[in-house]
Amino acid sequence: QVQLVESGGGLVQAGGSLRLSCAASGIIFSINTMGWYRQAPGKQRELVATITSTTSGITNYAVSVKGRFTISRDNAKNTVYLQMNSLKPEDTAVYYCKSSPPYGVGYWGKGTLVTVSS
Repeated sequence: QVQLVESGGGLVQAGGSLRLSCAASGIIFSINTMGWYRQAPGKQRELVATITSTTSGITNYAVSVKGRFTISRDNAKNTVYLQMNSLKPEDTAVYYCKSSPPYGVGYWGKGTLVTVSS
């Protein structure tokens, strides 16, 4: 059974930091590109950041978070992280983890809520 379990969300003041984690099970984590997405109230889900499965772990960021957020992964722990610094109220959203294998279907986690107060 595949599970992607996000954690680390919460309430933080603007300018603060949070670190999200996504623990994966039931997949071959090391071959998956992993990503973080978010969905704010009344808006569509959007890409935040991705990291490839290669040794170098090539990263990609949405323009809105570049320079503030850092995605990383620990293949030994089957976990992907999102370090979020200099948070803004517009970062408020439910953050989802997604696995994307080189073939077959990917999976979504159930999300973790991040609320940034002004």
